[in-house]
Amino acid sequence: MPQLEQFDVVILGSGQGGKRLAWHLGRFAKKVAVIERRWVGGSCPAVACLPSKNELWSARVAHLVRNAARFGTLVDGVRTDMRKVRRRKQHMIDREIAFHLDAYKESGVELIMGSGHFVSPKTVQVALNEGGTRLLAGNEIVVNVGSHASIPDIPGLQEAHALTHIEALELDDLPPHLIVLGGGYTGVEMAQAYRRFGSRVTIIEPGRQLMGREDGDVAEEIGEVLSREGIDILRNAKPLGVHGSSGDAVAVTARTEAGERTIEGSHLLVAVGRIANTADIGLEKAGIARDARGFIRVNERLETSASGVWAIGECAGSPQFTHVSVDDFRIVRANMAGGNRRTDDRLIPHVMFTDPPLARVGLSEGEARRDGIPVRVAKLPMRNVLRTEATDETDGFMKVLVGSKDDRILGFTMIGSEAGEVMAAIQTAMLSELPYTKLRDAVIAHLTVAEGLGALLESVRARSLCPAGYRAAPIKRSLGGGALFGSLQGSAPDLILRALGRTAERGREQAGAAIMKWCGARTVNTEQCGATCVLTARSSVSDGFRSRVA
Repeated sequence: MPQLEQFDVVILGSGQGGKRLAWHLGRFAKKVAVIERRWVGGSCPAVACLPSKNELWSARVAHLVRNAARFGTLVDGVRTDMRKVRRRKQHMIDREIAFHLDAYKESGVELIMGSGHFVSPKTVQVALNEGGTRLLAGNEIVVNVGSHASIPDIPGLQEAHALTHIEALELDDLPPHLIVLGGGYTGVEMAQAYRRFGSRVTIIEPGRQLMGREDGDVAEEIGEVLSREGIDILRNAKPLGVHGSSGDAVAVTARTEAGERTIEGSHLLVAVGRIANTADIGLEKAGIARDARGFIRVNERLETSASGVWAIGECAGSPQFTHVSVDDFRIVRANMAGGNRRTDDRLIPHVMFTDPPLARVGLSEGEARRDGIPVRVAKLPMRNVLRTEATDETDGFMKVLVGSKDDRILGFTMIGSEAGEVMAAIQTAMLSELPYTKLRDAVIAHLTVAEGLGALLESVRARSLCPAGYRAAPIKRSLGGGALFGSLQGSAPDLILRALGRTAERGREQAGAAIMKWCGARTVNTEQCGATCVLTARSSVSDGFRSRVA
């Protein structure tokens, strides 16, 4: 047994949240150790976010060159050299590794390359990659071990040695026919990239639509983009078995609505979900509980069931985005210092880096419907955004959800050029709880994609209910029925406004006072209510008349 080494903080895993926390603590003279099994800096700069987006950009360049004639540039003999694509990506990774090693050195944090597992509470034994073992104890422990690609239990799949995104990013040769099992974000991104490099591509999606967490119109639009580029998509296709070997010849048999079908290809990529890297790291010896899916149980402060032990990132069940892990770091940093930051009050956006990209923040239309949240929905095709007339990037749309009882933006989805950047403007408005009208009436630079937000928000229909939820019928009855309203129909605000507009001046004063009295009796503060109907009623009543009827 190696000699026990004591640290202020031991961090198991060097993902985005873990390494940032380590560097922060190290700069404040804490003795910190980070244990990393394989990749300096974690998976994001080595095999996930940055490398994949690097190759997606190379694929976009290939696509632009192949379509350059549309823009007046004639190019002959276009082909993709995958070795150069991979070399460009590797140069970026090498720069990232150098940056990370410098950051560890500058902060005074010790990076230990090896596999760690708990042997007792707050104590981790490390099998070093270079041989030997170390035994580390921490006053506090942070688990940041991430997740890995799930390989479903399909007959023959294990034997086929299918690719995950990691191996797909290491290919030196272009697959003649890439079969992608799974139509989620990763599968769709990789499918489009390899189709643009020149591969034939088939997506097999077991569900009814691509990207099952998105609205149907979103999935349909992305599907149409992929289909126009020549990607075959099988939906509602349940894989029954796999034969052959990926990289040579492989076949997937699936049950479809039209019967069984066998798809033959050269390579098979599996992208059907993620599994937490929490097995076989001794969590039970440290008193750290997991949920039924294997994710570490944490509270809203990211504390585990073991005192002094935190978990961040994907292994803690956080949404599987790097920016969430970064926010997990901020939460743990604050709470280690005595703060009380939480995970249940944050607004999390996401982007799928297809071309055009998909971006969403807040509620989808389906989620609002499922949760019974009344919303007003407005939608704008990207072809109606003037910027796209200049760039020919007309695929996609913007969609916004605005609360029915107030004017706050509850959700935004966009498929289109610069979707992630445009989404950030909406996210800022949501975080500030601004009414959508503020952004609608903003002066946004011409000729930008974000300029389309004005047209989108102008199409949001006016509120049909008052803030207190009162409808027209009881107001109409209470205020004299036909004598004041006649045959007018509509919602409470519309009804009141039209009634006020058609009465004589004295009648408007009487009607306005009656409306304010009716609403006030139902606990509506008519002096502060911002509803258009009450504002109009209030302005119709003179101070003297108001005092007489109060």
